[in-house]
Amino acid sequence: MTRIRSIGAHEGASVEEAVLDSGQARIAIMNYGCVIRDWRVEAGGRAVPCVLGFEKFAPYPEHSKSFGIIAGRVANRTAAGRFSLDGRTYQLPVNNGPNHLHGGPVGLGKRIWEMASDGPDAVILHYHSPDGEMGYPGAVDFEVRFSLKGARLTCEMTGHPDRPTPINLAQHNYYNLNGAGDILRHRLQIAASRYTPVDATLIPTGEIAPVAGTQLDFRQMAEVGAVDPGRIGADHNLVLDEGRDPKAPAAVLESDLTGLRLRVWTEEPGIQLFTAQPMQIAVPGHDGVIYGPFGGLCLEAQHFPDSLNHPEWPSMIATPDRPYRQRLELEIAPL
Repeated sequence: MTRIRSIGAHEGASVEEAVLDSGQARIAIMNYGCVIRDWRVEAGGRAVPCVLGFEKFAPYPEHSKSFGIIAGRVANRTAAGRFSLDGRTYQLPVNNGPNHLHGGPVGLGKRIWEMASDGPDAVILHYHSPDGEMGYPGAVDFEVRFSLKGARLTCEMTGHPDRPTPINLAQHNYYNLNGAGDILRHRLQIAASRYTPVDATLIPTGEIAPVAGTQLDFRQMAEVGAVDPGRIGADHNLVLDEGRDPKAPAAVLESDLTGLRLRVWTEEPGIQLFTAQPMQIAVPGHDGVIYGPFGGLCLEAQHFPDSLNHPEWPSMIATPDRPYRQRLELEIAPL
């Protein structure tokens, strides 16, 4: 059985952590926000920390920028925190300029979940979100199961609501396959020829445009810094190509420095690419590293941002008869 231990406390509740260790990867998962706190893979004679995070729990509530969380109930941005469902308008709290982000100021990524071992290589986490939490209609029973086999982590997410309600979860690792420094020399490929342009507050305009000629054109494997020579940065939803090979990864990230490669498999319609251009974390992360601009890269498989206000886009409304489900597979291994 996977061992679970207490590593701290948050608002009177125990913060617990489980470690999955396959021999090819070692992954630490907290019951606070379903956070992947640490992911180590051997390369060049050392255990490389491949995701951003902190050595202990204490910095997370104040200093984490959604490091490793399960974001929701609705990940990404909802314009002005408003949407309509079944003839009623709902107002959600705004926590990102004028908009609602990642389920609000206390979304799923800041809640304490119940965590239990699920055999020798898996943990399962549960959270009951009551009706009205963060402004959302209906109660939802959420479950997230992480299982590690070899180098591959499978994350299965479900949400069972008692009435129609929006659900859009996203696993929110920041990857840096070097373990330090920036990700500008990482090579990236994403199976997306289009994206959703955004306004000044990062809300989609409603257009779906080609990535060609933008800092988002990763149709072919290319260095992040070469595609974005002006250091504009990316915080955009890429529309994954329809009809692509379902067995092929939707995204691939590689580092020449360590020889490590990340592969991402998903059936979600989009991936939010965030290259963390503005990031500056005041306290040290893994191995004493200070995380600065372009210190990590997110590949968040999910529905498009502000989909609640764009009925022409894939729906994120879950019902008792059609509960929410997402399967995400992540693999970090030597090339």
